[in-house]
Amino acid sequence: MGIEIKDLTKVYGPQAAVDHISFTVGTGEIVGFLGPNGAGKSTTMKIATCYLPPTSGTVLVNGYNVVDDPKQVRRQVGYLPEHNPLYLDMYVREYLHFVGKLHGLGGSGLQARTEEMIQLCGLDREKHKKIGALSKGYRQRVGLAQAMIHDPAVLILDEPTTGLDPNQIVEIRQLIKTVGQEKTVLFSTHIMQEVSALCDRVLIINQGKLVADSPVAELKNMGRKEMRILAEFEAEVDTSAILTLPQVQRIEPAGLHKFRIIATSGSDLRSAIFRLAGEQGWPLVGLQQEENSLEKLFQDLTQNKK
Repeated sequence: MGIEIKDLTKVYGPQAAVDHISFTVGTGEIVGFLGPNGAGKSTTMKIATCYLPPTSGTVLVNGYNVVDDPKQVRRQVGYLPEHNPLYLDMYVREYLHFVGKLHGLGGSGLQARTEEMIQLCGLDREKHKKIGALSKGYRQRVGLAQAMIHDPAVLILDEPTTGLDPNQIVEIRQLIKTVGQEKTVLFSTHIMQEVSALCDRVLIINQGKLVADSPVAELKNMGRKEMRILAEFEAEVDTSAILTLPQVQRIEPAGLHKFRIIATSGSDLRSAIFRLAGEQGWPLVGLQQEENSLEKLFQDLTQNKK
């Protein structure tokens, strides 16, 4: 069932931190939640995890309402906040055991689940250390382990890779991808590569309003007024023949025997170019559609226009 948010609003005085947003995240789906600082990402996540009450609107987590059934919601959801709150004087295994007990686990089931999380999150070598002695990367792993200790159906992760080095980022991404096959995952990030690597779909929020809700591939072409195709050949070709194809507007050089073919939006000319190359006897090395930069699209959608 996942997460269902309808017309959610959170108001602080005269300011709407979250302004009538609606979206869903299904089981087995990994959705990225993007937005500039102060856009409303963390506020939305805190409402969905029962840390903040909404001003209005409805939030359901696996069918349970965050206002009417907060205890049931907490059983369904695992939450990693932006600032990972850990007990630094506790040992890793001790802490996970403690969190598991808070979620109602006990006996051999708690012991087995603790060991499972230690293995899944790559904490075996660190399990006898105090959390305060761990690096930032391992503290994030502990945070993920505590979020999953009770085997929740829904994971809400607020910037899970913040402050990690490149190797740690890759490892945490792979972990999220693995657990996301069976769970509902909503995570926030500022890293566009993370979106491409992990997400099925992307939500973009700006000034409390949802400005995009789209699969990643579609998002990359959002707002595009023209189609760009990169064609590379083994030798020089007569580009005037390409200009005769319907919808082709112009051709730009893009390297040795390489051209950028610009056509009207919605016109995928790759098959036509492939056929033309065969007819003309041009050895074709590569043919690909250029996508919009997610960074540029994010900037376009979140620039605050006064």
